[in-house]
Amino acid sequence: MITGKYPSLRLRRNRKSSWARRLIQENNLTPNDFILPIFLIDGKNKKLPIKTMPDVYRYSLDKLNYVVEKAIKKGLPMIALFPNTEKKKKNEIGSEALNEDNLVCRAIQMIKKRFKNEIGIMCDVALDPYTSHGHDGILKNRYVLNDETIKVLIKQSLIQAEMGCDVLAPSDMMDGRIGEIRKTLDKNGFEMTQILSYAVKYASSFYGPFRDAVGSKGLLKGNKKNYQMDFRNNTEALREVALDIKEGADMVMVKPGLPYLDIIKLVKENFKIPVMAYQVSGEYSLLSSAIKKGLIDKEVILESLISFKRAGANAIVSYYADRLDEIVK
Repeated sequence: MITGKYPSLRLRRNRKSSWARRLIQENNLTPNDFILPIFLIDGKNKKLPIKTMPDVYRYSLDKLNYVVEKAIKKGLPMIALFPNTEKKKKNEIGSEALNEDNLVCRAIQMIKKRFKNEIGIMCDVALDPYTSHGHDGILKNRYVLNDETIKVLIKQSLIQAEMGCDVLAPSDMMDGRIGEIRKTLDKNGFEMTQILSYAVKYASSFYGPFRDAVGSKGLLKGNKKNYQMDFRNNTEALREVALDIKEGADMVMVKPGLPYLDIIKLVKENFKIPVMAYQVSGEYSLLSSAIKKGLIDKEVILESLISFKRAGANAIVSYYADRLDEIVK
């Protein structure tokens, strides 16, 4: 409600100078607001560029300490690990997800051994980096089976927790998986391991570069619309979040981010729970490519990131997280 009227009320008075604008700023960003995704690859001495994601790389494990150390120095609270699994290790049921010596498991152990609890580790719980068909679960007749997939996700979650993962992030969108994972963790002494549920994950066209990064893009058979949400829906998101909270989620994710600011706001206003936003690969690549071509100014990065905070996000998964000192000034 606005009281007063022009000319006695002049809103521009509060914008007249830099110090005045800074004094009344409603939303700001700090390193505490970010999670840095890191892509892993087999081999040694590798830092491979991802063609569809400017300035983002896949790292072999012997390069990992440098990346994590840099994230810690920049004050980031958490990193998220995503594997690019060799094609020969992929199969119909994604069994490499349950290999205690897979890329993610080895990375967790390395990071914990070197850095202890200096930074949190978030791990994706889903089968798409490991399946030969590119889907997040067990596929039968072009349909991803729910309950059969959950059985595998439970085992994957427990293995990652045993390796030292701090935050498990089921991104598969199977019904009921949060409750089953929570029960298994508690039963096995991991009651303090957090669950960040991708409660609201839309079947989006913005994921293309990410699928390229983890090596599933060319493998994907069909689409993911029978388990990921329809982008035309918004109130359905509230049902998804409500169910996951009841099942034991500590935090929830809205993905993608920028095209779904209304959903972030909707979830935040209806549930008093930490809400994360994922500035996904398609969003990142569109902005970065346009900046490199001189089509838009690089300040658009800050503008887009602030929009997440303005909508109510507690933190943002962003590929810009390791360059915040260049963005937030």
